[in-house]
Amino acid sequence: MSKRRKSQSEPKTKVRDIFVARPFEGLADEPEWVALRELVPAASASLTLKPEVIEEYGDRPVTLSTVLPMAWPAMSRQDGQVFIGLQRHVQSGDVSRDLAVAILAALRTPPGNPVSVPALPGEGPRLQDVLVDGPLEITMQDGFEYWLDADQLHDASVKASLERANASIYPTVRLSAAKAAYWCRIAPDKGHVRWVLGDDEDRALDALARLSAAGELVLREDTKFAGMFRAHGLLVPVWDIPGEPEAADWEAPLADFAKRYQDTLAITEPLDAAGRRAKQGLIGRQLTLR
Repeated sequence: MSKRRKSQSEPKTKVRDIFVARPFEGLADEPEWVALRELVPAASASLTLKPEVIEEYGDRPVTLSTVLPMAWPAMSRQDGQVFIGLQRHVQSGDVSRDLAVAILAALRTPPGNPVSVPALPGEGPRLQDVLVDGPLEITMQDGFEYWLDADQLHDASVKASLERANASIYPTVRLSAAKAAYWCRIAPDKGHVRWVLGDDEDRALDALARLSAAGELVLREDTKFAGMFRAHGLLVPVWDIPGEPEAADWEAPLADFAKRYQDTLAITEPLDAAGRRAKQGLIGRQLTLR
């Protein structure tokens, strides 16, 4: 058999996907990473590379973005800045590894060139391995102009694409009453408060069940507990709220609920019959936001 035919018959190495249910676990702002990936349309945060990564790849500014143009995983701007996108079309079973690979791929890419990122990275470094951990300094954005450098803003096709992206942003405000809590207006007469709970999923669910059984799951009388969804190993309760009040009006109600939740979270006794029924009801009201 010729070498050519032999090489054609050899099977290609298959990259094994790795599933991690809670990919951001261990990061100081785990709930905020989840919120930026699942809840927030437009926001950014500067990231700090570990010294050993800088030594190998060079010291370039790295910015986390909720989304990038056409949902790219990464971008190497002409000015040398690196951007990575949290919300992207292609992903493996470990989001943390996807993002780490995107960062390293962008750092290897000369400024201004397209970044090639593998769909399945396989085994390798994760965010926890390449970043200096700490709280995210999140900047909420009204538009996606921060994607582009000055020269790109003068390009007509780029400007048109930017306008389409900006039109997709719905009003969203980061609340201060609780970590990883966000107000958004999804229609003129309807809004949401969404809160990523940083606690163990089972404990968080039991606490919500106790509050539900006690009739204390709403933020205030004119609100409704819409349900919850799971995101990267954490629970995210969602409340339907009237559309007219602005975000600041929900700081006090959320702060009151957050205190009730924390007090209830400390209870370690098994759920009683009412709590068990409430828990089943909550499980049956899981949401899909998109």
